[in-house]
Amino acid sequence: MTTLTDRYVYAALRALPEQQRPDIERELRGSIADAVDARLEAGEPEEQAERAVLTELGDPVRLAAEYVDRPLYLLGPDVFLDWWRLLKVLLAVVLPTVVFAVVLANLIAGTPAGGIVGTAIGIALSVAVHLVFWTTLVFALVERTAPEKRGLAPWTLERLPQMPTAKGRLADVIATTVFAVIAVGALVWQQFSSVFTDDSGAPIPLFEPALWSFWLPYFAVLILAEIPIAVAAWCTGRYTTRLAWINVAQNVLFAVPALWLLFTERLFAAAFFEALGQPGLDDARSPLVAVITAVTLGIVVWDCVDGFLKVRRTGPVRAEAV
Repeated sequence: MTTLTDRYVYAALRALPEQQRPDIERELRGSIADAVDARLEAGEPEEQAERAVLTELGDPVRLAAEYVDRPLYLLGPDVFLDWWRLLKVLLAVVLPTVVFAVVLANLIAGTPAGGIVGTAIGIALSVAVHLVFWTTLVFALVERTAPEKRGLAPWTLERLPQMPTAKGRLADVIATTVFAVIAVGALVWQQFSSVFTDDSGAPIPLFEPALWSFWLPYFAVLILAEIPIAVAAWCTGRYTTRLAWINVAQNVLFAVPALWLLFTERLFAAAFFEALGQPGLDDARSPLVAVITAVTLGIVVWDCVDGFLKVRRTGPVRAEAV
């Protein structure tokens, strides 16, 4: 069983720069242990003493900010954390929903690809600005006009995050491996067993066959390179910042040439889309190009962001805690 102290330290240290975590972890654990020992000597039960000490320390994110002398500005400290948590939820849910609806409406209306991308970017910026502005304004008004409402969601021990487990990281390795093998297998399969055939019965591949001279093997290697990253995170017991940046580099190395081949009409086999009833992939006029571009960028951006979220989630997990 993971103790409340392990969960508290994990929640506090994951908000700190990676290089500062070991020293602060030792100091924080020492402070908690001393406070608990003092209560035990006074006759309190061990579990009750631990809960009392951690409750007195308060929100671990706020405590971490005090350790590194990082002021919680923009709003007062009583409402800042509630504002930040709500804003992250709104940006993660409302923003992509609105952008997706706008892109879908433009696709149905037959808007050119360039117009769809420009509109989506403009809408995304506008919605993000409004979400930040109005959320901040509401919290600022609450803080200044109703002081008794400060600390809208009082922090309790029940809000501590669960410790990540070795089983969860092994699941990441398995999922990444399965996805990579299926993706590379599909890449090879479409060349020899396509859903469409020409007049002679030969399969019509999705991707331009000439790309097998370099680009398709290049993409296959990048896809398989996801496996060592997952294995490294599993072996070390955590997903580090270095692995997150390696993941970003892999995504950039994948997305840039893929989109370049798409826009220069060299990525897909023209015969495949003729058989599909969608001839002539034009980067300026075809809605299909806009859809492919949007999906590719969406996957790449999310994968990059998810890498840094994993850094935050795994945090300073010790081997013995796992």
